Amino acid sequence: MGNLFSSFAKIVSILLMLLYSYGLFRNLSIDYREGKKKLSGLLYKILLLLHFISYAVLYFQTGNLFYIYFYLPQLLYFLLYPLIWKKLYPFYNEVLLNNQCLFLALGWILLARLQEAKAIKQFAVAMAASLLVLVIPYIVDKIWDFQKFRYIFAGIGILSLLLVLVLGSVSFGAKMSVSLFGFRFQASEFVKLSFVFSIAGILSEEHSREGVIHSACVAALHGIILVLCKDLGSALLLFISYVFMLYVARNQILYLLGGGLVSALAGIVSYGLFSHVRTRVYAFIDPWRDMAGKGYQITQSLFAIGTGGFLGLGLFQGLPNKIPIVENDFIFSALSEEMGGIVAICLILICLSCFMQMMMMGRDMESSFYKLVVLGLSVIYVIQVILTIGGAIKFVPSTGVTLPFMSYGGSSLISSFIVFALFQSLFIIQGQEDEVEMEEDAESAEEQEMESEGEDA
Repeated sequence: MGNLFSSFAKIVSILLMLLYSYGLFRNLSIDYREGKKKLSGLLYKILLLLHFISYAVLYFQTGNLFYIYFYLPQLLYFLLYPLIWKKLYPFYNEVLLNNQCLFLALGWILLARLQEAKAIKQFAVAMAASLLVLVIPYIVDKIWDFQKFRYIFAGIGILSLLLVLVLGSVSFGAKMSVSLFGFRFQASEFVKLSFVFSIAGILSEEHSREGVIHSACVAALHGIILVLCKDLGSALLLFISYVFMLYVARNQILYLLGGGLVSALAGIVSYGLFSHVRTRVYAFIDPWRDMAGKGYQITQSLFAIGTGGFLGLGLFQGLPNKIPIVENDFIFSALSEEMGGIVAICLILICLSCFMQMMMMGRDMESSFYKLVVLGLSVIYVIQVILTIGGAIKFVPSTGVTLPFMSYGGSSLISSFIVFALFQSLFIIQGQEDEVEMEEDAESAEEQEMESEGEDA
């Protein structure tokens, strides 16, 4: 009975993901607000149905009541969280919030299937982060001119990375996390935010050549400390975002070409200096030569994706736990194996739609500072997705970067919440300004109509 229901649910889940993905891109072509709201509401219902079906499969496959008990608070969260945003901020971006909830749902489903204890911990962190970020739009609206704190942001980021360099613990060849007051966190996840705000402030406020020099010095200090920590994945994210922000701020193609050259040279130097980089490159070039050693992780990932095919094996029908640290770097492989390649492709499209929403938001911003903030955070988001998924499918060497909202890790989850809340903040403020402009235009039109009527009289 469980296998029959699992097969039926698998097909339904694929159809729901296809409908959701289609609806996201259909939403981009709708101009009027009410149409977008209706479509967003429909997409959220699809999300809730997909979430319910997946937990029903988990329960029928195992008979474990844990999945019912774990499903109910999640359902309550998905029912209440959008209502809270709507109550507090009527102009929030429903598409981004829908996608965020979908990522959370898929992440909790996969983590519950892989390791129940980690799923509970991830859910608890998400609850705390959800409450925390509700105040971010209010703070952004009240302060707004964050660019004046640009060097404070730079100092916070550099000091945080130095703390990791001095006190951090080594995991998988790199110093990435530090423990304070009993809590372990990955500082680079939050430094991404301070870095973008710092560089955006410098480039938008300092228009001379000195601005480029100052921003380059700040970026170099961040990069050097990350290299000393051997956290090369984070260094790559910050460097790529800096190059694009510099190019947009100064509109010179040489900055892009120079950035590409520097990144190539940095890759060669890193290959020569760090053994764990060489290991990952060997595994990327020919993982089949040492399947039991250096290539074990990537070969197991490829086996999982290939075994799942387009339709997937179904939840609890695959062996995703054979992939080392699958819940962190290779959550995409687990999704592909048990939920199928079609669902995985839909996930990529949904990530792409988030990036498009972010870039469209930046296009409409009048402030040069916030244009650069949107660009920097958008680039970090999309490169993070590319590196995570690319590492799982052997498109790029594995970098240890996590998939936002889905991979296990409290620091990654909280920073992802903050990033999306920042985008919501800018969307809310832009929506309020548009509403004021519409009211002013309507009042102006009424005044002109009254004047013309008076002239006719």
